[in-house]
Amino acid sequence: MNVSIITIGDEILIGQVVDTNSAWIGKKLNESGFTLREILSVSDNLEEIKDAISRSFNKSSVVLVTGGLGPTKDDITKKALCEYFNVESVFHEETFSRITKMFEKRNFPISSSHRDQCYLPANAIVLKNDLGTAPGMWIDHHGKVLVSMPGVPHEMYHLMEERVLPKLKAFYDGPPVKHLTIRTAGVGESVLSDMLSEIESNLPDCVKLAYLPDVGQVRLRFTIKGLPENEMDDILNTLKLSTLQKLGNLVYATEDMALEEFIGKELIKKGLKLVTCESCSGGFLAHKITSIAGSSEYFLGSIVSYANEIKHDVLKVPEEILRQFGAVSQETAEAMIKGGLELTGADIAISITGVAGPGGGTDEKPVGTVWIAVGNAEKIHAKKFYFTKDRIRNIQYSAANGLVMLRKFLLEN
Repeated sequence: MNVSIITIGDEILIGQVVDTNSAWIGKKLNESGFTLREILSVSDNLEEIKDAISRSFNKSSVVLVTGGLGPTKDDITKKALCEYFNVESVFHEETFSRITKMFEKRNFPISSSHRDQCYLPANAIVLKNDLGTAPGMWIDHHGKVLVSMPGVPHEMYHLMEERVLPKLKAFYDGPPVKHLTIRTAGVGESVLSDMLSEIESNLPDCVKLAYLPDVGQVRLRFTIKGLPENEMDDILNTLKLSTLQKLGNLVYATEDMALEEFIGKELIKKGLKLVTCESCSGGFLAHKITSIAGSSEYFLGSIVSYANEIKHDVLKVPEEILRQFGAVSQETAEAMIKGGLELTGADIAISITGVAGPGGGTDEKPVGTVWIAVGNAEKIHAKKFYFTKDRIRNIQYSAANGLVMLRKFLLEN
């Protein structure tokens, strides 16, 4: 079944707010076997909203709309729906009662704007929103469906998972879809494509393989549909085994797992404690590591030694190393490892030092030059990188490649 998404709001069009809703919805639809045909973003304008609905219904059986349901005057989605479907706006007492109780519990006064928010299109089935004031709406229209949801991400997530997807799955009787995700690190998609060429050439017509690259990583996604569930399971299991045989240690997970989560599991399994010693990345690597729940089991902390004084005074990088080789050097990266291990008592350390930009580069060490080192008390491995991005991307690439090096070090030691 084909689905279109419409996101409403001037703030999206002018770049004030990034539309993450569509990406999240698209992923959920794909997992559930729906085909996303189109994503439209339109302004807070009645005619443009109605035109977008008309266009979407021409392409899809289901139209999902987010945004424009708030209590302020620029929230006009409900008015546009009433005009498009040629129905009256009616007061929904149950929604008003729910909002009133919500505000009383928080000791907030309810405003006339929130009362106005309870006027909904007469043909709408109300979808209760437990996390906010604006309800979702399900509208049946000549065998097709329009669903309107708030634009606030956590409210939309709640409605999609608890209310919308269950109804859509009941409404949809198409063939089941299954996915196999394999996560890799260390090589790019072109290398993987060459390694998997034989497998890819022999894929059944019902299976598709997608390469989804990220910094230092590639996610492989096999998708199969249209067969009995046990047959799809057998085919995906065979593909998993043959892919693992071809790629070996390049694979770090056969599920959709972030590399930092995998590293955390490995550190727990090996009983190791980790410390990060960061300069140009400014703590971004530590942020990635601590974004995983339970990271306190293996992560001791981070020393953000941005200034040379901190490298020397805290991490004990010798002055002669800083003077002779500079902060951006193999010698400094390795000395930061030794200092971090000694300071914290960690079993393993990773260091990053470089020139993130846009200034600070030289002919010898241009912007984007980064040294990354990983090591323990017995061994340190260091590698030089040249990133050619802007400042933020250079920082992100540094942290991502640091994780790749850390995984490799854990495998080899």
